[in-house]
Amino acid sequence: MFINFWYPICMTDELGAAPLRVELLGLRFVAFRDGAGRARVLADTCVHRGGSLSRGKLRDGCVECPYHGWRFDGDGRCVKIASLPDQAPPARAKVDSYPVEEHYGVVFAFLGDLPEAERPPVCPVPEYGQPGWRASRIMLLDVRCWYERSMENGLDPVHNEFVHPGQGFPPMLMDTFRIDERDWGSGFEAYFGNPKLEMTTFARERNRTGELRAGSWFHGPNNLITSIFINADSNLVQYFFEAPVDANRTRIYFLNMRNCMLEESMDEKVMQVNLKITREDIGILEELWPVRTPDSTTRELLTPSDRVVMRYRERLQEWESRGWRIDRKAIAASAGDVAWAIPGPARRESGNWVIEAVPTVAGG
Repeated sequence: MFINFWYPICMTDELGAAPLRVELLGLRFVAFRDGAGRARVLADTCVHRGGSLSRGKLRDGCVECPYHGWRFDGDGRCVKIASLPDQAPPARAKVDSYPVEEHYGVVFAFLGDLPEAERPPVCPVPEYGQPGWRASRIMLLDVRCWYERSMENGLDPVHNEFVHPGQGFPPMLMDTFRIDERDWGSGFEAYFGNPKLEMTTFARERNRTGELRAGSWFHGPNNLITSIFINADSNLVQYFFEAPVDANRTRIYFLNMRNCMLEESMDEKVMQVNLKITREDIGILEELWPVRTPDSTTRELLTPSDRVVMRYRERLQEWESRGWRIDRKAIAASAGDVAWAIPGPARRESGNWVIEAVPTVAGG
């Protein structure tokens, strides 16, 4: 799990009259809307005596700790201490606050301390809101698996024949592949080309020009994009925004875009097809052993078809070398003894923080 990336926190309509607890990266956060209606995300530990802010109330656009009534604004500053009504809270009375953006009906938070100019963008969905494209409602999937396993499953070009036989696509041959490098990720695209290949009725009927291609890409450590391009009039693009809850659980926000079957009446049918395929993947992912990706490639026998998976692992290593990988073993060793927080951007501007910054690998 990594700091300094955007993570899905909740659906926009989940933020209401009470604070919302969010479990992510093995830590707890609180999400709420301030007095101006802006979504806010803070670390979920009151610096006074460890109260859970997400179990408190919203007061005057702030979140109020249920233990002693300390109030924190959207920037994480304590603005009121109930037992000291005539005194300004000390400068050290603060918790980490994180940049927030809302897109596609999802609240995203940047969980890290990078300055704005150095942050990766929220995973772009260029089709969203464009004429000729229809967005499905977001599907929320709670999967009992390590998020890297889920990501690698989407980057695996040869599992389709065995895990999703109902799709009818032929095996992907490595000589049809094109590797695609991007600023914050990589991916592949495979070309089928021959309209006579066995495939689903839907694909066969629409693949009149022999343009059929499919591919997957990752954006950061936790966003997956999959595209099935049958022709210019039949393109399905799927986005998976993954929220690693902890080492054994992942919550996935699944957005499907399509430029065909645009009638509202087709939404449920498309959703059910996607859900069937997703359940086939989940059935495999929840039975993988070991649960987490091995630390060494010698503990797996990889082949050329795994080269996009290897590219994903290489990028994770690059981000680890920057000190962005959370040391989950150190956190586990201190379970219950230390309250950790992802460092927010304000830590680069001021010191004297009560809650300790989460430990990271490689001396970050």
